[in-house]
Amino acid sequence: MRKLALIAVLLAACGRKPAGSYRTEPVTRGPVSEIVNATGDVSAIVTVNVGSQVSGIIDKLLVDFNSAVKKDQLLATIDPRLFQAQLEKAQASLASAKANVEKAQAAFADSARIAARWKDLLRQGLVSQADLDTALATRDQNSAGLSAAKASVLQAKADRDMAATNLAFTRITSPIDGIVVSRNVDVGQTVAAAFQAPTLFLIANDLTKMQILANIDEADVGKVSEGLEAKFTVDAYPGDTFVGRIRDVRQAPNTIQNVVTYPAVIDAPNPDRKLRQGMTASVTITAARKDEALRVANAALRWKVDEASAAQEPAQQQRQGPLPQARGASAASRGTRETAGQQAPGRPARVYKLQDGQPVPASIRVGLSDGQRTEVLEGLAEGDRVIVGGGEAGANGPQQRRRGPF
Repeated sequence: MRKLALIAVLLAACGRKPAGSYRTEPVTRGPVSEIVNATGDVSAIVTVNVGSQVSGIIDKLLVDFNSAVKKDQLLATIDPRLFQAQLEKAQASLASAKANVEKAQAAFADSARIAARWKDLLRQGLVSQADLDTALATRDQNSAGLSAAKASVLQAKADRDMAATNLAFTRITSPIDGIVVSRNVDVGQTVAAAFQAPTLFLIANDLTKMQILANIDEADVGKVSEGLEAKFTVDAYPGDTFVGRIRDVRQAPNTIQNVVTYPAVIDAPNPDRKLRQGMTASVTITAARKDEALRVANAALRWKVDEASAAQEPAQQQRQGPLPQARGASAASRGTRETAGQQAPGRPARVYKLQDGQPVPASIRVGLSDGQRTEVLEGLAEGDRVIVGGGEAGANGPQQRRRGPF
């Protein structure tokens, strides 16, 4: 009798189908924000590279890193002796050209008097016409020489002005009010301006107003627009969150290893001057926000039944009839097809609800997502419980559907 009772207990245990354990969460209402993440570099709004248009040796340095400067303030000087000598040479050439003008003027005046005298003698019959023609030709030549001497004066003035300008370029001055961010030269260093102007200083206009060039991925650039608020952090101040606003989203793409990004310019007030040139900022842009949205956990959108359950799903739907509709669902969620030519809002998705201990699929449409929860536009109602995990130890696996050895 005891053996028969034990066999009966074993048969009952093998014939019982254990129920799977599923974790569910309710559909709730609350705020949902769509976030765009990006990285960028902090920089001043206006930065100017101060260079040199002449070559020479740095003679004096009057500013250093972090020096506050004013417009037209002297920053450095290049040894001016060579340029001073060139200016003096140009001034001497100008003086020589002016002297040549006086000489040509005297020669022209003398030839003009001779030509007038030969005219009077010709009327008296004392000289020939050939003598007068020679005197007139000499006068005209001296007139042309005078014009050439005057032109030489103009050329000499231009050479003098050029030499004076080069001498003035030996004084390196600040083009704007600001702060010296970097200094690239030292006293005694030779700068060469043969093909391009060498950079001597980098001056930022106002470090209390910074900007960030954030690289927006091409998949997110459609969500970002001018005027949106942007929050960002930098590694130097991990506990501080800075706030800025998007000034512009540029059209120029940047392609690095087949990844396309677009630069977004973010204005970042910096009254405490915590932000510095070149810092890397982790930017979070709130592209859209809804305060009272019907939302579901993202885990419910990712959860799927196993293969065995998926194979049994059509049969379960036939036995159970049409899928239960969400409380208060719209006409579209009750099975009504979309009107021809009209696009339903949101994106299609699928979640699973429990019915008689078994997962039953429900088609929904979703909108905004913040990475943890997603807005539900159609297909669910507040309070509905959806599956977010579990079921691995349920009775749906093929190894657990055996009835035992008997």
